[in-house]
Amino acid sequence: MTYEGKLSRIDDNRWEIPMDESTGMRTNAVIYANEAMISSIRADNAPQQAANVACLPGIVGSSMAMPDIHWGYGFPIGGVAAVDADSGSISPGGIGFDINCGVRLIKTDLTLDDLGDRKNALVDELYRNVPSGLGSKGLTKIGYKELDEILMNGSEWAVENGYGWEEDLDSTEEHGHMRDADPSKVSDKSRKRGLPQLGSLGSGNHFLELDVVENVFDEQTAKAYGLKEGALTVTVHCGSRGCGHQIATDYLQEMERYVKTHSVDLPDRQLACAPLDSRLGEDYYRAMCCGANYAWANRQMITHWVRESFENILGDSAESMGMGVVYDVAHNIAKMERHDVDKHAENVLVHRKGATRAFAPGRPEVPMKYRDHGQPVIIPGDMSVGTYVLAGRKGSMEQTFGSSCHGAGRQMSRKAAVSTLTVDGVMREMSERDIYLRNGTIEGGLEEAPEAYKDVDQVVRVVCDAGLTAKVAKLTPIGVIKG
Repeated sequence: MTYEGKLSRIDDNRWEIPMDESTGMRTNAVIYANEAMISSIRADNAPQQAANVACLPGIVGSSMAMPDIHWGYGFPIGGVAAVDADSGSISPGGIGFDINCGVRLIKTDLTLDDLGDRKNALVDELYRNVPSGLGSKGLTKIGYKELDEILMNGSEWAVENGYGWEEDLDSTEEHGHMRDADPSKVSDKSRKRGLPQLGSLGSGNHFLELDVVENVFDEQTAKAYGLKEGALTVTVHCGSRGCGHQIATDYLQEMERYVKTHSVDLPDRQLACAPLDSRLGEDYYRAMCCGANYAWANRQMITHWVRESFENILGDSAESMGMGVVYDVAHNIAKMERHDVDKHAENVLVHRKGATRAFAPGRPEVPMKYRDHGQPVIIPGDMSVGTYVLAGRKGSMEQTFGSSCHGAGRQMSRKAAVSTLTVDGVMREMSERDIYLRNGTIEGGLEEAPEAYKDVDQVVRVVCDAGLTAKVAKLTPIGVIKG
């Protein structure tokens, strides 16, 4: 279905759906895109979802969508919306089923010369040590007591139990720990689904990537981030697995009943929500924080096994190889933050669904070591082109509640990719680029084929030209693990 409604150009990088376009809109919707992208954005009707989000009770500012926008559940992927902390609503559709799906970047002091002819051996070792694929199980056996501690404390539990370094927490959004978490708000079914999966990538678009820093655009900021041209890095993309999915499912069902019984007028039932000051809204928020903590612990444990894999193949310690965490960002989450609304600083809950926080220099939430440069923003492209590292800029604070895009964004559905692409074609393209690919299933490799994604260069150009972020470095893949 194609979006046929109003979409007016504001400037080279922004388009507006006016407040009077759809019944019930409480504000306008703004989509970040350039002229070349707008026809494909219209093609899957995702702009209508951005307009629908503008109907959310308590929304402040605009409903927004980043240039990686595509059709999602309730909110479009790439959607951003802030609601008043007192009178607003919280919507699971504005966070997603994979709570705190996010990206972690690990640097090294190694180069390709240091790796020598061991690239494939290293990727194979990572594939063995980091479980991936549909229903994959982690390597660590934990009980319900430990799981509740993880839901409460996130990455802090992982580090305390030997999975990583204390300084990893300083390079993780929220220090890897949402403090409003309450495990009593998480169902037994969510626990059962999450219990065996801790420390695994999962399937879909989740990946582990071995990269080389190909380009540095900002020497000073790259140095602060610990990135230098020619160095090897590892990018990890995963989330809260079955635990987060079940949390979202449980509360969506409850919120659908709430919306129906309280006659909340919404254009799409997938936007089901509850007031933040209601028991249901508060319970979901606290459960969502638990899902976020699970995801951070998950990526922290994977970091530990990444370091062990390097040690096993290269015969040196992770410390000697300089394997520190650059940063870990969430891109499916809702967070209480303080932002300017109509020139007044206010507390708001910011929903980011396939969108990344991109705080500017000076914000206290940015780690001290990066505060003069802005928060690292990690933007993966498709598996053939790698990842951009950006830095948050003042424009994001002024325009998007400190938000930017989260990746290239799909331009082809998974079903279309499987039906139109071939395994030989995907493998040939990766081989021609000298990228060693390990994927759990044939179908998974097709769903994540490079052709299924937008041009990440174009997506990044929009958020940089709009003043939301600035380019720091570009990472090029040499090995990829897909679920």
